[in-house]
Amino acid sequence: MNPKRKKKPVIGVFKFASCDGCQLSLLDAEDELLAVAGEVEIAYFPEASRAMRGGPYDLALVEGSITTHHDAERIQDVRRKSKTLITIGACATSGGIQALRNWKDVGDFIRMVYPSPQFISTLKLSTPIAEHVPVDFELRGCPINKHQLIELIAATLAGRKPNIPTYSVCVECKRKGNVCVAVARGVACMGPVTQAGCGALCPSYDRGCYGCYGPMETPNTHSLSAQFRILGQSEAEICRDFRSFNAWAWQFRRASEESERT
Repeated sequence: MNPKRKKKPVIGVFKFASCDGCQLSLLDAEDELLAVAGEVEIAYFPEASRAMRGGPYDLALVEGSITTHHDAERIQDVRRKSKTLITIGACATSGGIQALRNWKDVGDFIRMVYPSPQFISTLKLSTPIAEHVPVDFELRGCPINKHQLIELIAATLAGRKPNIPTYSVCVECKRKGNVCVAVARGVACMGPVTQAGCGALCPSYDRGCYGCYGPMETPNTHSLSAQFRILGQSEAEICRDFRSFNAWAWQFRRASEESERT
């Protein structure tokens, strides 16, 4: 081995409770992924390879929420072996769509779904990774934006701050020249409180934003709820607006619970 050869950073990609969509976003990067793969050693990535190393890792990308006792233990092990840990996607950053169970008795779901519920062991809550271990950066989205992921990996390996926007989807709408669906058509839209990253996909097709990227940096959820009432939405509908892919993010959780109590 040439002693002058620079050692490649070692990356591990880990999955917890999720649909795998954010990992697939990395594989969908295609040409960009080839460039990244040439600069790093992907040592652990079950979605893409059978060759897996047990660590340590310079960078860990973690998808999925914590929903079982086993996963709560496993994420501790991943954190110990990783110099930098980044969570990717709504499940890892806010509990995901499965966090909707957090307002119900998970035992009721188990009894309805499984013929032998006594064999099922799970936690009462679906929680983000940051509630269990320190997280160095959160990349939002359901699924994540592959270009943001490549930027994040490149920035992390270069030791610089990643260029990931924290402003709202409304900024993306303005840049695309979209007519505001809330103002022009009276459509309930989560765009004012949702972080940018999707390119204002839904509003570009005359549909309200669903909040896939979670809360933006300073979301005024109270004001948006008031606007939804002006548009004629019921408290139950407002509650559902905030309970989707990022329901357990504390800003959205607070807004939905305020509507539920009203």
